Amino acid sequence: MRKESVRIAACTMAAVITFSGMKISVQAAGDLNSVLPSAGIEYSLSSESTTSLSDMKEEIERENSSGLTASTAEIAVRGSGEIPIGGMLESNAPTAVSDKKIERTIVVSEGYTRDLREASNAAKLREEEEGFKSLVIARVNNYVNVRDIPSEDGEIVGKLYDKSVGTFIEESDGWYKISSGSVEGYVKAEFCVTGDDAVSYAREVGTRIATVTTTTLYVREQPGTDSTILGMVPIEDELIVTEELDGWVKVNIEEGDGYVSTDFVNMSTEFVKAESIEEERARLAKEEAARAEAQKAAAKKAAENKASNSDSNSSGGKTYAPPSGSASGQAVVDFAMQFVGNPYVYGGTSLTNGADCSGFVMSVYNNFGVSLPHSSAADRTVGAAVNGIENAQPGDIICYSGHVGIYAGNGQIVHASTSKTGIIVSNATYRSILSIRRIF
Repeated sequence: MRKESVRIAACTMAAVITFSGMKISVQAAGDLNSVLPSAGIEYSLSSESTTSLSDMKEEIERENSSGLTASTAEIAVRGSGEIPIGGMLESNAPTAVSDKKIERTIVVSEGYTRDLREASNAAKLREEEEGFKSLVIARVNNYVNVRDIPSEDGEIVGKLYDKSVGTFIEESDGWYKISSGSVEGYVKAEFCVTGDDAVSYAREVGTRIATVTTTTLYVREQPGTDSTILGMVPIEDELIVTEELDGWVKVNIEEGDGYVSTDFVNMSTEFVKAESIEEERARLAKEEAARAEAQKAAAKKAAENKASNSDSNSSGGKTYAPPSGSASGQAVVDFAMQFVGNPYVYGGTSLTNGADCSGFVMSVYNNFGVSLPHSSAADRTVGAAVNGIENAQPGDIICYSGHVGIYAGNGQIVHASTSKTGIIVSNATYRSILSIRRIF
């Protein structure tokens, strides 16, 4: 065998083509002939009769239903002398590789992979838009009632608020039967859109979410692997998407806006759902109880301040005015404020030596016997939902895209921000809030 030193560039994402039913047993044979003309390599494949890779490539192109073509091909060797996909294949590799039968996987080139990804993304987009046609989206000033029968005489079982979404079940005399959250019933069609009209509106009212699928994902300043790393996010984190490009999406993290590869996230669209009458009653009762408790705590705090002739506390060199709120929630804030100025450490949980955003929240609440997940995305589901920052009280958890903090009252949060800033106090509305959760 003529020895030439050859490098085969690895695909960023390998698209694997399986030859089912062909029963091809591939063996290295002969000179390196006509495999990758652009690399100056030649190679052949053999089974019962020798099949050149160029012939197989032509057959791949003929059979490819998507019409995409492979401009080059790569060989990943499995077995003795295994070379991982994305590695190098040298002509001076062990001779055992060329002397024994081994299974091989044909991997298409990066250009083919890019085309395949674009086709896949386009197919997913079409599929999602088809799904949007089955949505019923409220377009009103406040809300539309959901009734148990298609009539204004029907009992109100829930409310579909403006821009909230249900799933279409059937139409009956100007009414849409929908399912939304825990609510199922009828809404007047004149106050909603569905079918083709719902497709564009769904894009407007929905929140695009990128859920991280790899252990640690780099967020880059620009869409490209050569771009500077802006920050890191852990697996299962949910990031708000503000722009979608070819193979990349623009997301918002604590360090600012950056880009992540779509190879390492799952894309989805979130919508606000209907609220049942029972859920509304429970929410209003909880809000009323919280207001009463806040007023009681405020009166107590005012009396204490008057007695001590002091209306502020100092923490970490910063002046912090304790707001009103539940006693337990206020205790959480008071404890958390002790660690302002301490470092941010990605993946950390130490309140003194360094924690990341969810590690900080988790460790603060652990001091009060509450176990929370080490995940900003998972924190969006703990406790009870709070409707709006105006209803938040000290100790509530404020969730953002890829970030979480503790509401300190007076429109502020205490949180482990970035490696540059550490644990700090910020305005709670400095970024778009995804959800607010109450533990106490």
